[in-house]
Amino acid sequence: MDVKILAALQENSRLTVQELADRVGTSASSCWRRLRSLEETGVIRRYTVLVDPKAVAIPECVFAHVTLDHHSTETAAAFVQAVRGRPEVMECYAVSGDADYLLRVAVREIADYHRFLEEFVFTLPFQVQIRSNFALKEIKFETALPLQPPGPPAGPAPGPAPRSPQASRRS
Repeated sequence: MDVKILAALQENSRLTVQELADRVGTSASSCWRRLRSLEETGVIRRYTVLVDPKAVAIPECVFAHVTLDHHSTETAAAFVQAVRGRPEVMECYAVSGDADYLLRVAVREIADYHRFLEEFVFTLPFQVQIRSNFALKEIKFETALPLQPPGPPAGPAPGPAPRSPQASRRS
């Protein structure tokens, strides 16, 4: 039931409790209790609206691969704190591979990204290497997680065991 509630809310978070209950096939009071539990346990982080970046003139998306030149707990904490204070940084992940962090930065134009580098990245109190990739075209953008009900992984159901060629000839 929780998976059904989450899937419905990921599709439309503006549903009333009654609409949500009708959609998932339960009573409004039961749905409200489950919804409250999902909120209190942190499964539902928050409710929000998705804004089209082009519609608000912030069409550029830049992926910045950041590598810290000095690795320490203090440097990492300082970087994370600094990034959290930058509104143009939409997402930040600690990653494996060539870089330490991957940032998704939203800007109006390339000049704004250049300003972000000069006023923020290059003024950090430690050295970083940065490699930037500009998104040329958005191919897919989803926010809904691919929820599956608990149980065995989805896939084709096992069929009868294949018969040996000799068994086929005897038939």
